[in-house]
Parts: sequence; C-alpha cells; structure tokens
Amino acid sequence: MPSGVVEIRENILVVDDDEFVRESTTLLLRKHGFEVTASADATEALHEFINGGYSAVLTDIRMPGLSGIDLLGKIRDINTEIPVIIMTAYADLDSAVGAIKKGAFDFIMKPYTPEHLVHALNKAVNYNRLIQMEKSYKRRLESDVSKRTQELTDALKKVKSLSKEVAMRLTSISEFRDTDTAAHVKRIGLYCARMALELGMDEVFIEELTFASSMHDIGKVGIPDRVLLKPGPLVPKELTTMRTHSEIGHKMLVDSEFPSLQLAASIALNHHERWDGSGYPGGLAGEAIPIEGRIVMLVDQYDALRSMRLYKESIEHEKVVEIITEGDGRTEPVHFDPKLLDVFRKCHLAFDEIFSSCQA
Repeated sequence: MPSGVVEIRENILVVDDDEFVRESTTLLLRKHGFEVTASADATEALHEFINGGYSAVLTDIRMPGLSGIDLLGKIRDINTEIPVIIMTAYADLDSAVGAIKKGAFDFIMKPYTPEHLVHALNKAVNYNRLIQMEKSYKRRLESDVSKRTQELTDALKKVKSLSKEVAMRLTSISEFRDTDTAAHVKRIGLYCARMALELGMDEVFIEELTFASSMHDIGKVGIPDRVLLKPGPLVPKELTTMRTHSEIGHKMLVDSEFPSLQLAASIALNHHERWDGSGYPGGLAGEAIPIEGRIVMLVDQYDALRSMRLYKESIEHEKVVEIITEGDGRTEPVHFDPKLLDVFRKCHLAFDEIFSSCQA
C-alpha cells in the first residue's frame, strides 16, 4: 500500500465553488484512499453534512452566499468534534487564523501541495478516529460500570434477602414454640407496615419496621416450656418469668451495629409497654415509649386476640375491634396511643384481610 494511504476509507466532505479545484482535490483524495463527497457551495455542503457521516470537512473560505467561516459556524452548531480544515489564499490568512480560533482544525494555503493536503487530511481523520474511539471506550466503560453496579446491587439484594430469611427462620423458633405457626410473625410485619403507611412514615422506616417487628417475641426462646406452653392461667411467679422475654430479646439484639436489629431490640423491649404506664418491663407511659413499641403493642394485641392458643379460642374481627377500641376489662383503650387507635379505626378492615390471608 503506498505511503500515506489510510487503511479505512474515510469520507471527506470537500467544499469549493471553483470547479477545477473541487474536481482536482476530489481526484487527489480518492487516489489516496479517501471517499469524497464534493459540494459547490456551503448551503449544499451543509445539507450533505447533516445527512451523511463524515470524518472531516475541507472547505474554501471565499464562496458565494455562505462563506467557509459561516459553514464552520453552522457545522460547530451541529457537531463540535468533527475536524474542519480551511483552504485559504495568502490574502485570507488572517481569516484562516480567525477560523482556527472559532474551532477550525487546520488550514491549507492555496495553491496547496498534494503532500501537505493529504498529510493534513490524514491528521484530521486520525484525530476524528481517536475521538470516536474515546467515545466508544467511554460508552463501553459506562456500560461495564452499569453492568457491574447492577450485579453488585443484585448481589447485595440477595445478601439482604438471605439475612432477613435467616433472621425470620431463627425468629420462627420462638414462634413455633408458642403459637405453632410462623404466620404470626409475618402478620405482625404486615400490620405494622400498614399502620406506618397510614402514619405517613418514610419507606426506609416502614421496611425496617416490617422486618424488625417480626422479632418482637424472640426472647421467648429463653422461657421454659413449663411456663411458655402451660395451657392454663399463669400463677404470679410464672407470669413474672414470662415477662422476662422482653428483656431477654432486648439483650439478644441490642449490641448489633445494624439499624434494623437495633430497631428490633427496641421493639423486643418495649412492645408490652402501655400508654397509661401499666405495662412492662419499664412501666413507661405516653411518648416515652418509642413509636415502634407502641405500634407493635397494638398490632400484637390484635393478632393475639384473633389467634387460637393453647389457653384460648379465636375471637372474630368485629369483636376484637370492639375490645381494642372500647375495652373489655383486661384490654382497655387507655393502653394504646390515641393516635394509633385512630389509625386502627380507619384501617382495621385491612387487618382482617391480613389475618385471613396469612394463615399457617
């Protein structure tokens, strides 16, 4: 292959109103391996440029109508990267220098020598090729980064899901001992999510509360079977033992560095505290009880009343709503945050749907 011939046939747009210059330049460039599209004026050349893919533009400065400088400006409005070479006579040298300042890649003095012209075009197309390679590399890099980021996101989701499943399965150990079903922990999470949504809490807190609330009774793993599974009423000493599950669960979870487990520790400790201060283990009252404890206290009471246990029958939804909102001597409205009671009144039908759909 002759020296100076490019291996890939790059397409050059040649613009000159002088027919002899236009044809001789076209023949020269084609001889050296370029594809060439020739235009007699800037308006025609602009149309060609818009509709074709070019590696470089070679244009005269002085032409009827739009000048080469005007054409350069319009090309730059469309494409800021493609190299534009200006052909100029010595008298237009100042204009050529001005064109460089406006974004021209280079200029060629007329009458040009073929070697200089081909050299300038080779520089231009190689520059354009490097620009396109860089853009292609950036696109590939962005695609690779996006792909790797998605893979990492998917992996983190799997780890997160696995962690939650492990926690749920460990939690279910205590629930199987007490309720014979892991459905209870799932329902508690769904009740909590609905309450938190009605309260306008943010999505992150709702997600963490849904997960953390499932561990509210994890401390029951530390309660002896003779107490936990006793079919009849508990005597005072047994009741005291049973109530230690709140503190046991808190101790199991409190040292975690993860926010969701810290929230679970708070719930384990506080989900038997009552608004009027009659709960345990701390006898907290009102807003001294963390909101997560207040929410779980109400929903756990609903589910406990609905559920059949060793020592009691299941109670229908309407009756449970009545007990929670009006009281029955054991469960009283003063036990619950009034704001949460209002929310419960609004969405209690959703609780019934959750209970009915999540059975063992």
